Amino acid sequence: MWKKPLVFYRKHDKILKVLVFLCRIENNFFLEEISMKMKKLVSMLLAVACVFSMAACGSKDESKDSGDAGSDASSEAVTAKVIDVDLTSEEYAFGVDKTQPELLDQVNAFVNQIKEDGTLDEICDKYFGDGEPVAVESAALDESKDQLVVATNAAFEPFEYTKGDSYYGIDMEIAALLAEELDKELVIQNMDFDAVCLSVSQQKCDIAMAGLTINEEREEYVTFTDSYYEASQRLIVPNSDTTFDDCKDADAVAELLGKLSDSDAIGVQAGTTGQYYVEGDADWGFDGLPAKCTTYKSGSLAVQDMLNGNIKYVIIDAAPATAITEAINEMQ
Repeated sequence: MWKKPLVFYRKHDKILKVLVFLCRIENNFFLEEISMKMKKLVSMLLAVACVFSMAACGSKDESKDSGDAGSDASSEAVTAKVIDVDLTSEEYAFGVDKTQPELLDQVNAFVNQIKEDGTLDEICDKYFGDGEPVAVESAALDESKDQLVVATNAAFEPFEYTKGDSYYGIDMEIAALLAEELDKELVIQNMDFDAVCLSVSQQKCDIAMAGLTINEEREEYVTFTDSYYEASQRLIVPNSDTTFDDCKDADAVAELLGKLSDSDAIGVQAGTTGQYYVEGDADWGFDGLPAKCTTYKSGSLAVQDMLNGNIKYVIIDAAPATAITEAINEMQ
């Protein structure tokens, strides 16, 4: 219970003493004229006392209302969750410039080496386990130097992302070790995902390292190395959405997604497998969904737009889906 401060009572005590004194004066019939004037003063003092009391109570109520409003706002925070069902089965590989077959052989030998000696597992543990991610720095592009130029899209955590001017991620740490193995200076070129393979085919970069799923369409631009990671697509929904909670496999999720209409929108990162899954693609073996496909430059933007109520769901690769959802939920 709120209590009035001591100073409040002290002020009232003084007022009461004045009132008593004035009443005594009023009882003195010899000072009748003074009494009339003092009555006016008494009324004024009583009015002031009421104002003090109302202000104190009002301040308490306003504080309570403000606290309740803040509590309501925090309870209304919207979060996201990943449906724990693999919608696809894919393999990641690096895409090498078709005019550099020697580089392809070198990268394949390196990939097999880090898979066999446990280096790849150690790198993955930094992002999926208790390990500590290592920052990777990029040199400036200089054609006079012997450099390994890597094309990536650093908006695909945990495979490639940035903090300040440094790069992080599974692909980026592999790139740093590969450049060291080849005795070359590492240059990282960050660009939109759908430009990654194109830049290699135009020989602006030597290799694409961007969480690339092997498929025939991309093989028109690059030559894929041996696979180094098994991946899949997963569905992200608002945490309050229970539609898919009982789904046990990809067919069950696909059946429910097939009941959507063209008024529903699913967000994807442009150029990724998720886009082909929603739109449909014969080469990928995807029939497509009735929902509208909305593309974004990153999965993070798609998830945030979903939480803002502008799209219904998001489909993206499993590892980034987990990383993005956890990061965004922490900020909500």
